Amino acid sequence: MPATAVRVAEGEADLELVRAVRREVFIDEQGVPEELEYDEYDATSVHLLAVGADGAGLGTARLIFGDHARELTGGVEGRVLLGRLAVVAAARGTGLGAELVRAVEAAGAGRGGAEVELHAQVQALGFYERLGYVAEGPVYDDAGIPHRTMTRVL
Repeated sequence: MPATAVRVAEGEADLELVRAVRREVFIDEQGVPEELEYDEYDATSVHLLAVGADGAGLGTARLIFGDHARELTGGVEGRVLLGRLAVVAAARGTGLGAELVRAVEAAGAGRGGAEVELHAQVQALGFYERLGYVAEGPVYDDAGIPHRTMTRVL
């Protein structure tokens, strides 16, 4: 079930699909509390959306850039933050996750980013390593799930 399009989410209908994918993956499957999943950065972020031929949301990822990225990455100039990468169960194993990561990287580079930081669930470290990301620092808890910071120079 490959996506037919990965695009920047535009308008309320696209943002509803983004929220639906995140709800299915993070809240329903992984048990992340809703109040932690949706935050103040959603309003100023770029959201990437993957949709199927039928228009259904299959995956999403979020790009935080500029001042908000500097505040969340310890003030690193030129660093953008990739987050909220989610692919619905039916579309996993199709390469869609990697496609979304590359789309966020391109969007970040287009907004002046020279490096990407992400906070990976420990179970997904290998996925990000295959895409060129390097783990740094210790494992930490985020919403009850072990995570580790990873970075990649663009």
